[in-house]
Amino acid sequence: MVQHPMPSLTRDQIVAEAFNLLEAEGLEGLSMRRLAARLKVQAPALYWHVNDKAEVLGMMAADIYAAAYSRTGPAQDWREWLRQFGRALHLSLTSHRDGARLCAIGRPPSPTDAIAQAGRIAAPLTALGLNDQQALAHQAAVISFTLGWTTFEANGPMRDFLRQMMDFDATFSTGLDSLVKGLPDK
Repeated sequence: MVQHPMPSLTRDQIVAEAFNLLEAEGLEGLSMRRLAARLKVQAPALYWHVNDKAEVLGMMAADIYAAAYSRTGPAQDWREWLRQFGRALHLSLTSHRDGARLCAIGRPPSPTDAIAQAGRIAAPLTALGLNDQQALAHQAAVISFTLGWTTFEANGPMRDFLRQMMDFDATFSTGLDSLVKGLPDK
C-alpha cells in the first residue's frame, strides 16, 4: 500500500480557506467537513491543528479585529482614535460576508490571559490619557455599535428598503460620531 504524505496545514491556510468558504457559502455553510474538502484533506486532519469549528470562527474573528486595529493610525486624542477604529472595524466587518455575525459569536481562539489581553486592547487609549477601565468600556461601546450597525446594514431585504431612505455610510458616521462625542472623559 502506497502511503501519501499528509499535506502540512498551517493556521493561515486554514483561516484563509475558511474565509473563502464563508464568502461562498455564508456562516451557515461553514462546516469542518466542507473546510476539509476545500483544503483537500479529510476532516480529522483539521483536528490536528484546531480543536473545533468554534476555534476556527475565533481565529477568523481575531483576523477581522486585527485588520481593524492595523488600519487605525496614530491619533491626537482618544476620541479621534475611537472614530478611526470604528470606521476601520466597519470596513473590516463589511469586507467579509457575515463578518459582523462571525465576530458576534467568535470566541478567543486559544486560552489567553485575560488581564494581559485587556492591557493590549486598552493600550492605544491609555497612551492617549484614559485609564484601563475607561479604555475598555469606550472600545466596547464602539465595537457594540459597529457590530450592531453592520448586522443591521447586512440585512438584505431591509437594507434594500432602507437604502431608498438613507445613506448607510453617512448614517453610520453620524451614529459613531455621536456615540464617541457622548463618552465621558473621566
